[in-house]
Amino acid sequence: MNPGANDPHDHPAASEHGDSSGGWLRPAVFGVSDGLVSNAALVLGVAAGGLSGSMVLLTGISGLLAGAFSMAAGEWVSVQAQREAVEREIAREREHHRRFPEQEAAHMREILVGTGLSEELAAVLVKELSRSPEENLGFHTRMELGVDPNQLDSPWVAASSSFVAFGIGALVPLVPYLLPLPGSQVAVSIGLSALATFGVGALLARFTARNPLWSGARQVLIAAMAAGVTMLIGSWLGA
Repeated sequence: MNPGANDPHDHPAASEHGDSSGGWLRPAVFGVSDGLVSNAALVLGVAAGGLSGSMVLLTGISGLLAGAFSMAAGEWVSVQAQREAVEREIAREREHHRRFPEQEAAHMREILVGTGLSEELAAVLVKELSRSPEENLGFHTRMELGVDPNQLDSPWVAASSSFVAFGIGALVPLVPYLLPLPGSQVAVSIGLSALATFGVGALLARFTARNPLWSGARQVLIAAMAAGVTMLIGSWLGA
């Protein structure tokens, strides 16, 4: 027997149900990535323009706050819209169960038979489910819509986690301007940003199913290109 044949991680639904974070993990990880790359590019761009350390710090903090609020608002609208769409479909399913119980039962028997169950067993399951309307609705929703009505993502959780995560990521390139670290502030900012970017890229592999080393290196390359362009423009424009 293939030792990996029954591995739950190979199941198609494993990636859908493996995250029990309540909707905060994904926006948090991507928020850190966006905050880090965008503010690193901003800070290094204005630093290359010859601004003083205090002006670079002011610009970076402004970018941090503006980006964090923007990310939070966008995440809230996105998740809320998705939640409302799912809730509308659940309400429609509830109404169908109220008006056409026999048709819904027949439809569910067809779905269960299509999964490999016998018609007899499918009929028994549908009959048992019909004893509890809410459990029946939840089962139909999971089978037909692919969502659990009891585990919908919260727009407030997504927005707050995105806000905090963006702020943390955007703070990294500002560290040498906030703390008396030895060495050039620009060089230290580049070094810290590169290390943090690689770590975030490796963490993103959790969602992309890529090799963590490749994902981290790619993230550093993208950040380097963004920062490089803004540094060239900042140097060209000057303070």
